[in-house]
Amino acid sequence: MWNMCSIVIVLMFSFLPGILGDYPFLNVSLPWDVRVDDLVKRLTLEELMVQMSKGGAGPQGGPAPAIDRLGIKPYSWNTECLRGDASAGPATSFPQSLGLAASFSPSIIFDVAQATGIEVRAKYTDFSSQGVYGDHKGISCFSPVINIMRHPLWGRNQETYGEDPYLSGIYAANFVQGLQGDHPRYLRANAGCKHFDVHGGPENIPASRFTFDAQVRERDWRLTFLPAFKECVMAGSYSLMCSFNKINGVPACVNDKLLWNILRQEWGFQGYVISDEDAIENMITYHKYFNNSIDAVAACVKAGCNLEVTTSNPTPAYFSMVDAVNKGVLSEDTVRERAKPLFYTRMRLGEFDPSAMNPYTQYNLSYIQNPAHRELAVKAAMQTFVLLKNDNNLLPLRKNFNNIAIIGPMADNLVQLFGNYNPDPDPKYSMTPLQGLQKLASQVNYAAGCSDNRCTNYSTDDIKKAVQGTQLAIVCLGIGLELESEDNDRSSMELPGNQSQLLQDAINFGNGAPVILLLFNAGPVNITMFDAEPRIPAILECFYPAQATGEALYNVLTMSVPGSNPAGRLPYTWYRTADQIPSMTSYTMEGRTYRYFQGDALYPFGYGLSYSTFQYLKMTFESVIVAGDPLFLFGQVENMGDVDGEEVTSTCTWADSNPIKSGRSLLTSWKDNLQLQERRCWGEYSLVKIYPPCSLNI
Repeated sequence: MWNMCSIVIVLMFSFLPGILGDYPFLNVSLPWDVRVDDLVKRLTLEELMVQMSKGGAGPQGGPAPAIDRLGIKPYSWNTECLRGDASAGPATSFPQSLGLAASFSPSIIFDVAQATGIEVRAKYTDFSSQGVYGDHKGISCFSPVINIMRHPLWGRNQETYGEDPYLSGIYAANFVQGLQGDHPRYLRANAGCKHFDVHGGPENIPASRFTFDAQVRERDWRLTFLPAFKECVMAGSYSLMCSFNKINGVPACVNDKLLWNILRQEWGFQGYVISDEDAIENMITYHKYFNNSIDAVAACVKAGCNLEVTTSNPTPAYFSMVDAVNKGVLSEDTVRERAKPLFYTRMRLGEFDPSAMNPYTQYNLSYIQNPAHRELAVKAAMQTFVLLKNDNNLLPLRKNFNNIAIIGPMADNLVQLFGNYNPDPDPKYSMTPLQGLQKLASQVNYAAGCSDNRCTNYSTDDIKKAVQGTQLAIVCLGIGLELESEDNDRSSMELPGNQSQLLQDAINFGNGAPVILLLFNAGPVNITMFDAEPRIPAILECFYPAQATGEALYNVLTMSVPGSNPAGRLPYTWYRTADQIPSMTSYTMEGRTYRYFQGDALYPFGYGLSYSTFQYLKMTFESVIVAGDPLFLFGQVENMGDVDGEEVTSTCTWADSNPIKSGRSLLTSWKDNLQLQERRCWGEYSLVKIYPPCSLNI
């Protein structure tokens, strides 16, 4: 990247005072590669070692220290930007990534990433002006997460874009471009796609992510786990994070095939690779792949891991870099080459240019939670909701109620609505379901029923008292941070504790009043019995909508504002039970995700209802194509309902010969906003590569 994207600033800058500085690396009229080479050659091997060892996190892990003799400031590489500026004080909190994937809208992911990048840059400007550097105070992001959701119980499903490699790649590209910006010279912030690669659980059940060895077949690796990362690279991401796990016996952060052959030789990546926290130390302590840090650092640097992330270890593995060079197992030239992408990135972020040249330095704290970003948070949340059931068109709610019940452990639990890697909740701009839905009735009875989302301490009497005599019960159930997150896999698909009993009690004590079930979770839960229950006419999957939960719910349940007709679609297969698919430790794709699953799912991938209905007409495509040629698809879609709505159109292929082994492949997916009775023609194409020749279904 750094040696291909050189931009020569016109010579008019050369006579402006303060522009050039004393060193060529500060001279803005020089090409990027010349500046990078000049800077890196001025650093001692010891200085390079420390710079490459301090990727964060924790009190010992970062920031990369200042180099005072050259006027180089400290730099923090560790900032979380998944859907808002996380762990750096209040910031606009957008829905969790899995919910954003349910929008089937690349543009909303672009907009969220753009707003996130603006707020991250604004805070960085403020922090750096005060001389404050450290974790979550920089503009180099450990985001997005583009691993494939392949098992319902993985704790980090919520951070992903779902189970489809094609869509995950599109979303990743939009995130990267939205976050980094479109300035020809400067980055707003830089993306870092993770976790590279073959990483999708387990966290802790039934094995530890620190010792896990993912055994993957080449076909699955190429068709499932690599495509989204390739799209991330093609979109211009400056960084990738290598994962904890082994891949076929070799840890990811020292995996030559992954980091060198595929990433750099096949894809042409010229950015930097950063390790996950303590991943290099883990090769010694957990994987037992190396006996000492000298061998570990030599192999990792040669394989292409540019930067180490440690937590509280005062002596990172990369602190053995000088010893490795002196021992002859690592060359100084290799070290210098690996350092260049780090300083190139910092240059493109504007660190070594006068701030007046960089428009992104003008962002200030007034951008944090500004009205446009708060409005986007509401819009994004509305687009994430997936309507799973709507018997007798109960929704949208069309009448005013005298009294309703809003119950359940997720009804007024703000923290559990955000998911992990979230910005710090700001009560001024956050709204729970209870707060947002209170205006549905003149009297609202509220009962959590449980002391927390685990629902081990449950009061039947509280629920009975809340629902008796009401006209409608809105039940808010789900999983939450303690039960699905980093380090925490779920043990089953069942609703936690007594939540199912709470829902049953709401039905039994409600005297026939309809029940609306709102679910706040990432991976699917077992609601097969409740899907078939006629006294629950409506079910809405909400994921983790974050700060705008209450407002977005009111808008969608009443369809009271434009864009509030639910148009979310499931980004994963909603299995009936976890027993329907192979275990989490098996990395074969056979029998899992919509591409290979042959069983009876409760809800299929792409499922989602609307308050309107749509009809497809005159769908045509070429019956014979040559491998590698475009496949053109044509058709019409019409809104047959009496309200405006959005329809998601997706096209898949699968082979006649062996659909289980070949799998389904998503060719295209897009969303149309159709007014009532509107008919729209569409035409799409996809590049199809088929070998050997075969017959395909579309």
